[in-house]
Amino acid sequence: MPAHCKHPIQIRNAKSLFFIVLVFTCASVLAPTALSQSVANTRNSISDSTPAAKPDYVVIKPVVNMYGKPTRDSDVVSQVIYAANVTRVKSKWHWACIKTDDGYNGWVQSSSLQKLKGQPYAASGSAVRVAQLNANIYREPDVTKHAPLLTIPWDSRLEALPDKVGESDRWLKVQLPDGTQGFVQNGDVTSDFAPLTVDQMIAVAKKFVGVTYTWGGSSDYGFDCSGFTQMLMRQRGIIMPRDADLQAAWSGVTPVDRKDLQPGDLLFFGDRPDHITHTGMYIGNGQFIHDTTHAHPGVQISVLDDQPWTKLLVAARRPKS
Repeated sequence: MPAHCKHPIQIRNAKSLFFIVLVFTCASVLAPTALSQSVANTRNSISDSTPAAKPDYVVIKPVVNMYGKPTRDSDVVSQVIYAANVTRVKSKWHWACIKTDDGYNGWVQSSSLQKLKGQPYAASGSAVRVAQLNANIYREPDVTKHAPLLTIPWDSRLEALPDKVGESDRWLKVQLPDGTQGFVQNGDVTSDFAPLTVDQMIAVAKKFVGVTYTWGGSSDYGFDCSGFTQMLMRQRGIIMPRDADLQAAWSGVTPVDRKDLQPGDLLFFGDRPDHITHTGMYIGNGQFIHDTTHAHPGVQISVLDDQPWTKLLVAARRPKS
């Protein structure tokens, strides 16, 4: 029985869980087994449809692992990125169980969080977000004097300050979630939060080709398959569930036949429709983009008619929005 912060479930072969997590990743569609289904069930139980309360903490580390139990010896169920506003469910020792905006629960080290003072961080007003694979934050508007204060991933938000920095528009002064101030280069961020079109989203997806596969990953430090597609859908202003089988069953998508696929459709793979173990996104011309450990680990573009994908495709979905 895992000491998860909500909905504890019974895990068969618990002593083998670490091994199972390593072996039966999303890309394990080549040899799905009852054990991989056990792992999928463990992660899926962590999604909670109960609406989160108002966020009361903000993440102050670039990328933070969310664990199934309050220990680093537990499995990683997801990640949360810098400046994300989260709700604390409860605490234990130096750990906090948090809920993210997609309804996912997990344990993080309390040192990764900062208590919010009033409103959520960078949720309104003069906010920008990282528009490159990552961005360096400096203590002064100069890249040579000191090492960056920190490097934050794609889509991280920052509160922009009105102070003019120098004579050019190269630098932007920002207020960080922990209250300190720093400087980011304007070329690394954007103030445009408008949802992307399908074509724009696919162009973004291709930027991540080569980014490594990481179980539970949901940042450009390393995605897993469903973390990657979830991030892409966010670019269209759509927040969908975290895990592949939950995404396929989600009310925000509609089934689509293989012959009717369009760019932006979600693809789901497994040995049968009720055992989905991998996902990707169709990008047109018979190709799809996904994050997998098959052949080589990382985000890659594959041909849907190639093996093993053509025989493992069990479902396709089109977002309703």
